[in-house]
Amino acid sequence: MASGKSPLFDTATTVGKIMSFLGVSALCGILAAGLIFPLAATGGAAASAGSDLLEDLPAELREEPLSVPSTIYASDGETEIATFYDENRQPVEYDQISQAMKDAIVSIEDERFYEHGGVDARGLGRALVHNITSPTQQGASTITQQYVNNVLINADYLRGEERLTISGNKTYGDKLREMKLAVSLEQEMTKEEILEGYLNIVLLGGRNYGVEAAAQYYWGIPASELNIQQAAVLAGMVQSPNAYNPEHNPEASKARRDVVLGTMLSNGFITQEEYDEAVASDLGVEPNHEPSGCIGADLAPYFCDYVVRQILADDTFGETEEDRERLLLRGGLNIVTTLDPDAQAEAEEAVYETVVEEDDPKVVATLTSLEPGTGDILSMAQSTQYDPDDADDPRRTTMNFNVDYAWGESGGFPVGSTLKPFVAAAWIEEGGSMDDVVDASVDEYEYGETWEASCMPGGEITLLPPPDSNDDTWELTNVGENFLQRMTIDYGLYYSVNTATVATAHEMDLCAITDVTNRLGITEYNPAEGEMQALRADTPSFVLGAATLSPMALARAYAAFAADGVVCQERALVEITDGHGTSYPVPERDCEDALDPDVAAQVNDTMINIAEYPSNTAGVPFNAGNPPFPMAGKTGTSNEGSNTWFAGSTEGMATVAHVGNWRDLESLRGMTISGQHRDDWVYGSTIAAPMWYRYMNDAAADYPTGDFRSSPNSPFDDRRGFRYNNPTGGGGNNNSDDDDDSDDDD
Repeated sequence: MASGKSPLFDTATTVGKIMSFLGVSALCGILAAGLIFPLAATGGAAASAGSDLLEDLPAELREEPLSVPSTIYASDGETEIATFYDENRQPVEYDQISQAMKDAIVSIEDERFYEHGGVDARGLGRALVHNITSPTQQGASTITQQYVNNVLINADYLRGEERLTISGNKTYGDKLREMKLAVSLEQEMTKEEILEGYLNIVLLGGRNYGVEAAAQYYWGIPASELNIQQAAVLAGMVQSPNAYNPEHNPEASKARRDVVLGTMLSNGFITQEEYDEAVASDLGVEPNHEPSGCIGADLAPYFCDYVVRQILADDTFGETEEDRERLLLRGGLNIVTTLDPDAQAEAEEAVYETVVEEDDPKVVATLTSLEPGTGDILSMAQSTQYDPDDADDPRRTTMNFNVDYAWGESGGFPVGSTLKPFVAAAWIEEGGSMDDVVDASVDEYEYGETWEASCMPGGEITLLPPPDSNDDTWELTNVGENFLQRMTIDYGLYYSVNTATVATAHEMDLCAITDVTNRLGITEYNPAEGEMQALRADTPSFVLGAATLSPMALARAYAAFAADGVVCQERALVEITDGHGTSYPVPERDCEDALDPDVAAQVNDTMINIAEYPSNTAGVPFNAGNPPFPMAGKTGTSNEGSNTWFAGSTEGMATVAHVGNWRDLESLRGMTISGQHRDDWVYGSTIAAPMWYRYMNDAAADYPTGDFRSSPNSPFDDRRGFRYNNPTGGGGNNNSDDDDDSDDDD
């Protein structure tokens, strides 16, 4: 922005300096007559000449709250996750600032501070003479004037205005306005209040504003403990915060410090002995860097990013995203979240020990936990490093794989057999039982045949081959052997038999299944449309987990099984207030009945056995580690084994564990994971399930761990215990199992 100064006052020439002197002298006469002495009490010509001009100037200082950092906290309201600021400031009261600091700033910036009324006529005159007779320029602003100037800068920024009120960009009108406001302010505030305000607002190098933030940054101490030499360093920086920055320009800073110490000595603030000791001391600076934003989060950086995105998308915090960001960076918000710091620490330890530094960079591990019945997010961990500046390192990314695309820019991953419990739930809703028998011996279905789908045009869909396929049939495979036979729904779900799941879907309305997934909030990202969409019943393969979902979407749905069919929208924010005690509304808990409690209980009957008595086939280890309390869950493995899962819950915590290839859909087989080269097929039971158990055994203990609800309509006498020797519920034996499917994605 142009300065707006009249060319008549161009001080670059001798004539200009003379005109400047005459012009400013006139202003001084006005100030002397009209500001230093009240207008009403003077009848002289100077007062008369200045009154019209002064009447047009504002007498009240337009103030806005100081720019103060915002902080995100965990659920305890004490564990700090991250701080956000444009200006790193920690306002303190007058008695929380050392006397040395007060003396140093008065001595170097305004030695007559306690004598003048806001404008120092003697200092102004001295500066005018110096500026006319010297090639250098000398300022004459008092501390009160500087405080006014800083308050105006802060207010203009918060209002989105572009006024330039910094030195070197002021018109004489700006200067006169500043002087009048300073005099007016002195009539409303005490000297202590002005000095406190000034020392809280002034820039002291980098993005450190105010003496408390500066003291903490440069020496790691509060402003109350600043000694003489430290105070002199900070006071010396006011003139030029970057030029005298002790971190970057120590020699210049020390020289300026010694100048300040000299003024403190000459003004009687320190003794000769104190001066000699201070001048001989080193700067002793040990900067304490605290990055602004989620990059500085030691705990839960991806959850932090999720919270920020929630705030920036909510017009509660401003009309535009720019307004919301300004509030976050300058509004001093205290943001209390749902995050359990202990559970988060356990989750981070689990993912970082699952995917280690020497692992293939394509591999990522995530853990996402919700509280059933509330939707509160308890943990959100990811094995990559949160870093917005290092895009070339595949281990570093800001992409959040835990959440849906809008909140993390990840399109999700194919979920495999974790979708199968919803097929069972739909079967029960349609009047079936977990003890019903389906024909799982059918391992191929003719392309061109129709399947019932009441929500689709014509009430049915036609089974079609994939693009560029010349096959006549959709062929299915199972992981274990001897599964091509008749079996109960319960048996097929326990052993995750693909042919049993498809046989179940073939005998029912496909839309009954999508109706269940829709009610449970299961959506996937459609990149072509750029939006989240509900699952569609246009091809039967979706029942085997071809859908690409986020861990959060699965956690939301599995939490409903633990909450007797109640599904809750995930929730991260508990309370938001600012430094003045103003509260901002946050989303209420948003829950609704999605499944009949009896339906949820019957599906849980099987998932309890999966979690507590896991099957073991094909040499795949799956050790539940003797769970210390009731658990329920389901494994999942996507087509080609690119992504593996375990989703489940206790009574009080629902968690989804995911280990997968986030760069492409190539198999995990042949990659190094957990420091081991994986020559064999990687299933949900191989890595994701053990990680889930390890985490849940510790974290879930802090939440309810009682028995799941029992169903009076369950066909089984004993809801726990191994009952899977016979596929149709009678005698017999079967040697098989594992976890999932090698043909989920069709």
